Amino acid sequence: MTQDKLKQAVAISAIEYVIDGEIIGVGTGSTANFFIDELGKIKHRIKGAVASSEATAARLAGHGIPVYDLNEVSEIAVYIDGADEINAAGHMIKGGGAALTREKIVASVSKQFVCIADGSKLVETLGKFPLPVEVLPMARNAVMRQLAALGGQPKVRTKAGSDEIFVTDNGGNIIDVAGLSITDPVELETRINQIVGVVAVGLFAARGANVCLLGTPDGVRTVKY
Repeated sequence: MTQDKLKQAVAISAIEYVIDGEIIGVGTGSTANFFIDELGKIKHRIKGAVASSEATAARLAGHGIPVYDLNEVSEIAVYIDGADEINAAGHMIKGGGAALTREKIVASVSKQFVCIADGSKLVETLGKFPLPVEVLPMARNAVMRQLAALGGQPKVRTKAGSDEIFVTDNGGNIIDVAGLSITDPVELETRINQIVGVVAVGLFAARGANVCLLGTPDGVRTVKY
């Protein structure tokens, strides 16, 4: 099976976690896009969705799914999103799609976090995928120095095929930190969050996944934490 077929398989399986009549939190990225397309087929069953990015909001709206601002919602039944890496404890690295801050906010008010990913995203130790950190633009270089002091190799994210610095939906910049072997994700998440100028770090460990649906050649594997 191709990677896209695996992503589609977990997106279809994730529909089982959608709760009728509720508002659903929806993530950002290629796997989340497959889920949005499946959600569009059952849109009559849900009240609407909260999006974790402008791109996700546009795709949801394109399917005719009502999109709510999080300030209009007191709680979310389930948040469904992909991951760049996930370990055996349900800790994740997210942010490859640059929506880590809003993803973390939406996940924080959701009763359940369902991660959907192809099997290649399951790792023993987080860190092979560069860790994204969103920062205020004026703090960019100061934060990079502190991330380097933690043993990482920080690099400012630029637009694809350009030297222009990438800007998030929040007006922030992203520093991608390579070279990390993250043996204590919760501790590192706390340390990076305490760096002045950091908006959010793409470690989802203090609040990890409750369930992971992993796409494998033998079918969708369900892992609960």
